[in-house]
Amino acid sequence: MSENKEPHVAKFVYDFTEGNKDLKDLLGGKGANLAEMTNLGLPVPPGFTITTDACKVYLDSGEEPAALRDEVSAHLDALEQRMGKKLGQADDPLLVSVRSGAKFSMPGMMDTVLNIGLSDKSVQGLAAQAGDDRFAWDSYRRLIQMFGKTVLGVDGGLFEEALDKAKEAKKVTVDTDLEAADLKKLVTAFKKIVKKEAGRDFPQDAREQMDLAIHAVFDSWNTDRAKLYRRQERIPGDLGTAVNVCSMVFGNLGPDSGTGVAFTRDPASGHQGVYGDYLQNAQGEDVVAGIRNTVPLAELEQIDKKSYDQLMQIMETLENHYKDLCDIEFTIERGQLWMLQTRVGKRTAGAAFRIATQLVDQGLIDEAEALQRVTGAQLAQLMFPRFDEDAKVAQVGRGIAASPGAAVGKAVFDSYTAVKWSRSGEKVILVRRETNPDDLDGMIAAEGILTSRGGKTSHAAVVARGMGKTCVCGAEELEVDTKRRRMTVPGGHVVEEGDLISIDGSSGKVYLGEVPVVPSPVVEYFEGRMHAGANDADELVEAVHRIMAFADRKRRLRVRANADNAEDAMRARRFGAQGIGLCRTEHMFLGDRRELVERLILADTEAEREESLKALLPLQKQDFVELFSAMDGLPVTIRLLDPPLHEFLPDITELSVRVALAESRQEPHENELRLLQAVHRLHEQNPMLGLRGVRLGLVIPGLFTMQVRAIAEAAAERKNAKGDPRAEIMIPLVGTVQELEIVREEADQVVAEVEAATGVELKLSIGTMIELPRAALTAGQIAEAAEFFSFGTNDLTQTVWGFSRDDVEASFFTAYLEKGIFGVSPFETIDKDGVGSLVKLAAEAGRRTRPDLKLGVCGEHGGDPESVHFFHQVGLDYVSCSPFRIPVARLEAGRAAITANGSDHR
Repeated sequence: MSENKEPHVAKFVYDFTEGNKDLKDLLGGKGANLAEMTNLGLPVPPGFTITTDACKVYLDSGEEPAALRDEVSAHLDALEQRMGKKLGQADDPLLVSVRSGAKFSMPGMMDTVLNIGLSDKSVQGLAAQAGDDRFAWDSYRRLIQMFGKTVLGVDGGLFEEALDKAKEAKKVTVDTDLEAADLKKLVTAFKKIVKKEAGRDFPQDAREQMDLAIHAVFDSWNTDRAKLYRRQERIPGDLGTAVNVCSMVFGNLGPDSGTGVAFTRDPASGHQGVYGDYLQNAQGEDVVAGIRNTVPLAELEQIDKKSYDQLMQIMETLENHYKDLCDIEFTIERGQLWMLQTRVGKRTAGAAFRIATQLVDQGLIDEAEALQRVTGAQLAQLMFPRFDEDAKVAQVGRGIAASPGAAVGKAVFDSYTAVKWSRSGEKVILVRRETNPDDLDGMIAAEGILTSRGGKTSHAAVVARGMGKTCVCGAEELEVDTKRRRMTVPGGHVVEEGDLISIDGSSGKVYLGEVPVVPSPVVEYFEGRMHAGANDADELVEAVHRIMAFADRKRRLRVRANADNAEDAMRARRFGAQGIGLCRTEHMFLGDRRELVERLILADTEAEREESLKALLPLQKQDFVELFSAMDGLPVTIRLLDPPLHEFLPDITELSVRVALAESRQEPHENELRLLQAVHRLHEQNPMLGLRGVRLGLVIPGLFTMQVRAIAEAAAERKNAKGDPRAEIMIPLVGTVQELEIVREEADQVVAEVEAATGVELKLSIGTMIELPRAALTAGQIAEAAEFFSFGTNDLTQTVWGFSRDDVEASFFTAYLEKGIFGVSPFETIDKDGVGSLVKLAAEAGRRTRPDLKLGVCGEHGGDPESVHFFHQVGLDYVSCSPFRIPVARLEAGRAAITANGSDHR
């Protein structure tokens, strides 16, 4: 089965000396970067990488490639010769780690096993070689624990319970206080757990350990947590993972050894300095798991000056080489520094903008590259509100500011509850001692994450930063009791599950209750209420300003706003809108005008209908006068009435009750009865596919012509006032050119009448929304009567998929996302293969008929970062979105232009 699925590749295994950082597809990020550091002459323990191609064959066929075992053997032989020792030999054994390494960083989602090669015999040799019994037995218990959980599927909690019992028996609180004899007993206990739970003995053969660990890493690509993380981060599921086999170096050899994680800049703020965590007498997993609280990296200078100075030099080398923030894992073995990993580090949104501009100023990257280093999603995060520092609230703790933001929610103490409550509409904060990869679904569901252990490099911190979640780690003064589902804060106050708490990921502060929020400085900047200065917020604003200015210079797509009134239009203009792409006139018919609309719907004669329309006309005209004033000199696309008329009438149940009560009390109810009869008359089984849009204009005489007259008269009034109105009239829900031709003929006649009456020449464009599949498929014909198309991708998505958005998102979309049918909701990011194909087809057909046809999009996709890139590619002229998303669309339009130009950085 596997023979015809194996790719035709030269080999499946590469030594660290053979690869480089550009081979991430083949060697994964970790393997490629280990090879790159080896090429740079940095101290990397020798090893080799099994490629992602091997993983793909294994996952497709259930068997490893036929050639893989021999290749691994050859590289293992070479490694043993280089190290002068053999894997698992009884005296002075070679030990290796087996670690995952996908193309894209997936922190903690896949598996790692350390200390492979230890057995009942070789542990004695390791102890003799190291001159340290405690170290050897500590390493052996770690192997059995990691191997049992990762490879054999034993519940990791059983090992933790045994470890806790050993500490209780010794009356100590940390595992480093356990002595060799204690750890030897623990090894015996761990082996019994493996035998009972896995139904087999812990393997004593070193090669069997390694082979099983390699398969376990392959299998970890498809664990539920890995799939969930890939869906969250939009990582393709067919990439597979590489496997890195690396000779072990030990940070748990005593006080002159240790392990740590370092950043070349602060991943939370972007500031330059010494950032990271260090843990003496520990192995790497201890740091990222947050099991023991670390010391700041700067303290390494006092602990081991030689290693610290060497690390600082290596960090500078790596940042200059990668031209970006680097995340580094290292181990010190008895004063010898070893580099175990580097990668371009995950960072917060604010750090991303600051670092991008800093690197430009340092001459490491140009402005085009800086624009590619930030995203619209990050900019959106920066626009979220922050806590009001002047509010009178009860601060109960402070931890490490791991990922910024202001999060408020009910405290929950496990991932299951976080997901359950979140799905019920509750906002929650996930509170844990430390998180692990199994907490991923709860972390996604929560507003923020709070842990009492760990630092900026712990699992919680790294994953939260990647997701843009607020996170506070290492709040040691908070006593988290997950079994009793409670947290005790200084002073003895107990926070029970369900109590409201607030966490500030920018300061690390933890509060009881709900803290009020204030606008983000970035929003204040876009509103014109804040400018660059000297403090931290101003530095961020300056970075955003510089990158936005470059994006605006580069982008081809114009960005308009969806706005229905002058207030929204003026805000959108401050945010950088270049016009209005969608004004929904139905919003103007609500409020105190509802009675006039009811009279229109209830009209029995043409005279009554004309009277209602005449009363609505001046109100509509004033709406448009205000809108044209707010957007003077910019285009304003006005959609004529779109929704079914029954939406302007009272709810049928409420109205029925009113009529029944009036009848029972023998009270006058003639108007309510007429309304109820109208509701029944207009009732449709599927109103969104019924009498709405252009169909209303064709069936209700005078409705659309009243709106067109209001637009034309408002434009004439603005012109007489020396304004520059640029109105565009949009006909909704057109499915055939004949519908548009009829409405257009009536509209042209009305405009001509207004021109004659006012003496003002009006240049009003008339176009249509493309929101039905038939409209897209016959776009060439429709373009004969339309001067512009605006793609209504909300309705187009509904009609292409056969989805009722209001129903399906609440009913089965969660299941579709969990099963991987969707990577993301098609209402959030455009479905390129289906809906996108129709957009492309309609754009091309429309422009064949009318080369100067203006093309835009006014659905919610207009503000979605990924969708903006698609609209750039298919040649639209503009996107339109809600005012708050305009900066995001501007930024992504600039990034799309850079991407499309490739290396063209003009």
